[in-house]
Amino acid sequence: MSNPTIRDVAERAGVSKSLVSLVLRGSAGVRPEKRDAVLAAVEALGYRPNAAARSLSERRTHTVGVLLNDLRNPWFVELLDGLNGRLYDSGMHVLLADGHLNRRLGEDLTRTFTELRVDGLIAVGTLRDPEALRTAVGRIPTVVAGAREPVLSGVDIVANDDEHGARLATEHLIGLGHRHIAHIAGRGAVGELRRRSFEATMGEHGLADTAVVEQGDLTEEGGYRAAVRLLSRPQRPTAVFAVNDMTCVGALSAAEESGLRVPRDLSLVGYDNTYLSRLRHLWLTTVDNAGHDVGRRAAQRLLDRIAEPDRPAAVDLATPSLEARGTTAPPRTAT
Repeated sequence: MSNPTIRDVAERAGVSKSLVSLVLRGSAGVRPEKRDAVLAAVEALGYRPNAAARSLSERRTHTVGVLLNDLRNPWFVELLDGLNGRLYDSGMHVLLADGHLNRRLGEDLTRTFTELRVDGLIAVGTLRDPEALRTAVGRIPTVVAGAREPVLSGVDIVANDDEHGARLATEHLIGLGHRHIAHIAGRGAVGELRRRSFEATMGEHGLADTAVVEQGDLTEEGGYRAAVRLLSRPQRPTAVFAVNDMTCVGALSAAEESGLRVPRDLSLVGYDNTYLSRLRHLWLTTVDNAGHDVGRRAAQRLLDRIAEPDRPAAVDLATPSLEARGTTAPPRTAT
């Protein structure tokens, strides 16, 4: 048996095909009894609109391409949850691509999205190759989410207020009485903002001389290696603020291997409030960077840009908060 068509729905409901189309698009200008008749016919026949035909008639595919910097980063789960929910509510479907795989294969997935004629593109996280995104911007409405780069004409940026979040983490440790505080930094604009805020906050409290920065790479292994270097210093820190939760987990492993107990001997603060930080055996103090809110805002920004492509670009920052858990405490002795 062939699939029912819009003509079959119209005949069963006793209306025209154009009226069926209006009902399916949610038009408000349809009398209630006609709408009910069409919906009853759709249900009885099991009719499903032909997405390809609708795309041709509306010149839209109702799909959004999402390119992640690295699918392995757990914070992106929170962001995607907010992103997908808002897009789904608007009748959009999401096509997801992993930028890490993109680099391994040597492919430009933004071009793939362009060829698929997606209605919009959201780049999540700091991409290693911003030029590919620059090329897509001229063809597809684009939003950058969870990152502060690249800054491109006509592209909205939706992120967490990294400077404020780093200040919250640093002031939390200072408030506990720590004076020898180290920061394991990350790369890119986000890493730079968090590092600068850490250094500025330490300076404002007269602690610039005891502030130490060790470079990491946003991974657990990078956090472990950076923490090993910090803990090998003649004046080891009593507290470490890590650029993200994955880095913080690596620092926690380094502390335990060095015979240090957290937080008795070393306090640790992460960033992102990922599911890792909420695992009971880790229970990290961390900065909640409002990932779900960032995702919803990014989705809304893209929907607005699809509707109005020439609108001015904006930077939209969500406000972070501190989640104090089990990895921070006052230092054992005055320093």
